[in-house]
Amino acid sequence: MTKRTRSAWAIWISAARPRTLTLAIASVGMGILMAATAIQLDGPIVILTILTAILLQVLSNLANDYGDSMHGADHAGRPGPARAVQSGQVSVRSMKKAIVLLSLLTVLSGVALIWTGLGAAGLVILLAFGALGLLAIWAAVSYTSGGLAYGYIGLGDLAVFLFFGWLGVLGSYYLQARVLAPDLLLPATSCGSFTVAVLNVNNIRDINSDRLVGKQSIPVRLGLDRARKYHWLLIVVGLMAAFVYVAQVYQSPWQLLFLISIPLFVRNARAVSSKPPTELDPCLRQLSLTTLFFVLTFGVGQIIGLTL
Repeated sequence: MTKRTRSAWAIWISAARPRTLTLAIASVGMGILMAATAIQLDGPIVILTILTAILLQVLSNLANDYGDSMHGADHAGRPGPARAVQSGQVSVRSMKKAIVLLSLLTVLSGVALIWTGLGAAGLVILLAFGALGLLAIWAAVSYTSGGLAYGYIGLGDLAVFLFFGWLGVLGSYYLQARVLAPDLLLPATSCGSFTVAVLNVNNIRDINSDRLVGKQSIPVRLGLDRARKYHWLLIVVGLMAAFVYVAQVYQSPWQLLFLISIPLFVRNARAVSSKPPTELDPCLRQLSLTTLFFVLTFGVGQIIGLTL
């Protein structure tokens, strides 16, 4: 492999933003772990669920790279890592091709997942999941791209909450257990809230550059001080939803294992509240990993507490 080839691979890997993949895994991971409290997991469905979530996240990241460059939100003065299109490392044409390719791969993975999980028996449910899958692909591409770039009008938080929270958790649970329970909305709310908090850190970091190009993210709309308070609110809501769920189904102290993640969330919220926006990039990775750690400790705690 030549140095040029290795460089090209490094550029595309960077454009895919690997550090964000923990959020996709956390979302579906919560649903899978919660299903493990009720049934024996189906291995192929687990693998396809995680693969589809990762492909959706990479697709979203590439589309975001393209869309922000086209709208001018990515520029030399923007804080954070350089983007592939804006920096000239990847051409617009190449990025468009990559987005199309990732869309096709995501469709194939999603179809395989739905067919493996549901088969042809539940045709109506099969079609419903297919529609949700197409909606997820549209949401991934349209966040900052196309004529309806909803991330530019402040709707990104709502979309992230729905797809990384309620839909991601409940959908991955249903594909395993074939049933849904209303109380699952609580751990799904935790995942959604923490993932929105990650987006909020990103948007606080970019608040000044976003304001210059007219990107009306929530921090731009709220202002820096209220955006920091909003961050605390997201963390508190996520943790409270977990507490309420455990209180409803409590059987063992093991179900409180997730408590060990609280200091990590507090550390993040304090940093976001005190550091200048341009110094918040490390907080993104820390909160993404903390969210995954929360999911693992919460899910494992429920499995041990409810089944052993």
